Amino acid sequence: MREILGPNYRNLSALAVVIGLLGFAYVVAPHPLVQYGVWLVVFSVWMVWFVAAAREWISKADF
Repeated sequence: MREILGPNYRNLSALAVVIGLLGFAYVVAPHPLVQYGVWLVVFSVWMVWFVAAAREWISKADF
């Protein structure tokens, strides 16, 4: 489980994208519509990360 949730390429890249988007929305262009759009993209990034992590976990599971 640690290798799925630990510091790997997928986790660090998703975190970097989310931090970059939120930094842009709240520092560079602090407008409510921009922030709303960024939160939608952050949710999409989270969903892609979740599906990828779940797929890896299921493929490594020993049922």
